[in-house]
Amino acid sequence: MDSYDEKDVPGQEGQPRPPEPAAENAGPAVGAEAVAPHPTSENVTPSGTPEIPEPGVPGRGIAALSLPYQIVGALALALVAVVAVVHIAMVFLHVAPSNTVTKQHGKVVDDWIYPEFEQNWKLFAPNPLQQNIAVQARAEIVMPDGTRKTTGWIDLSAMDGSGIRSNPLPSHTQQNELRRGWEFFVTSHTDDNKPNGLRGELSERYIHRIVMLRLGAHRDGGTVERVQVRSVTTSVKAPRWSDEKIDTRPYYRVVPWWTVTPADLPAGAGAGDARTEASR
Repeated sequence: MDSYDEKDVPGQEGQPRPPEPAAENAGPAVGAEAVAPHPTSENVTPSGTPEIPEPGVPGRGIAALSLPYQIVGALALALVAVVAVVHIAMVFLHVAPSNTVTKQHGKVVDDWIYPEFEQNWKLFAPNPLQQNIAVQARAEIVMPDGTRKTTGWIDLSAMDGSGIRSNPLPSHTQQNELRRGWEFFVTSHTDDNKPNGLRGELSERYIHRIVMLRLGAHRDGGTVERVQVRSVTTSVKAPRWSDEKIDTRPYYRVVPWWTVTPADLPAGAGAGDARTEASR
């Protein structure tokens, strides 16, 4: 019989020992803990690329959802993308110079933009607005007994400002309706309040409606018969570090009295009265 040395036995003195066959139905070793494979070692191929998961293994994100939910999610994302692209295109056409598209489809663009998405570039103008303009109104009221009384000046701009400050998501109309209406009136009238053609007459009807929407057809127990509007313009005071001298005295522009007609009252005047009473 041939003799042998122990170092020739596999597993001894640096020789690899063959793996022992696993026993069938053998459970985990006592005290052993299941350890998940490290994502950067055992799940990576020798070339360094991530290992592709086997079919049937759930993925991550939208791939982890069932097929119906994946379809719904894809449709929702596609809808959001389409709306975003359309909105950007509409805003671009709104601020772009007049062109063939805006001439043919200008109403569609305006219906999309106004009133919530109107763009105002005065902040970036060479000379931004440096004035505070308050629109005020007073009313002549006929009481049930036939007597008349005149209210004090009611600051309509302050009413709007109060509603905006207490509202975390104010409407674009609430912020700009009165301001833009008065700006339309001023630019379409002479300094002595004479209308410049049809635009001036249209601006008068527009400002009358806005004022009556805030005052209401009935006030203080009587009926509003005549209204007068004025603006108070005050220049913004120069900052402390500036040597610029600015006259901060208020400048008044007073419009003559006008008699209220049914055309000046918005549809459902009672709603306007309710809004006025709630604002007091």
